[in-house]
Amino acid sequence: MEQQQQLQRSPSGSPSPRSPSSQPYLSVSVTDPVKLGNGVQGYISYRVITKTNLPEYQGHEKIVIRRYSDFDWLRDRLFHNYKGVFIPPLPEKSAVEKFRFSAEFIEMRRQGLDIFVNRIASHQELQHSEDLRTFLQADEETMERLRSQETGIFKKKPADLMQIFKDAQSKVSDIVLGKEKPVEESNLEYEKLKHYIFELENHLAEAQKHAHRLVKRHRELGQSLSDFSKAVKLLGACEGDALGKAFSELGTKSEALSVKLQKEAHLLLMNFEEPLKDYVRAVQSIKATIAERANVFRHQCELAETMKLKEINLDKLMLTRSYKMGEAEHEYRELKVENEEATRRFETIVRLMNEEIVRFQEQKTLEMGIAFHEFAKGQVRLANSIADAWRSLLPKLEACSTQ
Repeated sequence: MEQQQQLQRSPSGSPSPRSPSSQPYLSVSVTDPVKLGNGVQGYISYRVITKTNLPEYQGHEKIVIRRYSDFDWLRDRLFHNYKGVFIPPLPEKSAVEKFRFSAEFIEMRRQGLDIFVNRIASHQELQHSEDLRTFLQADEETMERLRSQETGIFKKKPADLMQIFKDAQSKVSDIVLGKEKPVEESNLEYEKLKHYIFELENHLAEAQKHAHRLVKRHRELGQSLSDFSKAVKLLGACEGDALGKAFSELGTKSEALSVKLQKEAHLLLMNFEEPLKDYVRAVQSIKATIAERANVFRHQCELAETMKLKEINLDKLMLTRSYKMGEAEHEYRELKVENEEATRRFETIVRLMNEEIVRFQEQKTLEMGIAFHEFAKGQVRLANSIADAWRSLLPKLEACSTQ
């Protein structure tokens, strides 16, 4: 679909609220996380600030309070209403109490939610969503009511869930036993896409795993230097003037390096590991869209097959001049309309996915390039700090060793 209104972009790539009024813009910020409640009832609320000059919004600036489940509601609505579009992923939840409300986790969550909502706001299709406007403008009571009205699979009654799982198990058994063969698209480009997505998920997950190890190593080395700093300072206090002073300075440098390592570990987590983890989630979101495409294709094939059977039956009734022919013709016409609608729906999903994969690859190239550049800069910065710190100590330690 040709974009009617393009967002004015700032040099950093984010929508700019200071753009000329003649240029449409939509800027969203997720800020000020606040812990509310205690224990399992506890949650974090966020201020969501929207600045825009789009006519469908109420005023140029709006501030609302949202919680994670509101963002979750928005994503579910978009996935339901925009088949074929790659809906941005949400940051992960933490079920562990001690991590759920840690300062680092809260900041990671806030940053992830900010990225999530801005990807939607800058998407040429999603930015015009009525659900996005509701999310950005509705009061808290309205959002709570909308959340309670959702009837997704995880909000069904236990008996309903059991029936869903039984049906799925029966379906799988039929396929395994050869009673039913799954209907799949025979499309070379689509097969290439699926292969690419599954391979990408594996490689991103592997890279993220090693990025996590790098963060852990930085933190462990920082903690070791902190412990070493305390020990060597105590050792220096027991020695004479020259050696004691050298040990004291060694402890001070170790403590400073410990702080630098912990800081770099945090930057590595936020600017390298988290973007990799976010893209793992993005690929999983694409896989959900692929699964939805497969479902729509199967439904279309089932309708086409049913139409053939109805057509054969209709021909038989026409030959016998059966009184049931009128009813059969009516059923056939209804089925034909449904089949045409299913075909259009499938064709729309294919078109959107073709557009989305191009956009995804361009965005991935840019954002992964930034992440790896930040990683390299951080490693250079840390290596230089470590080298400078130890180099400055060499003359004093050499003087002690030659006395």
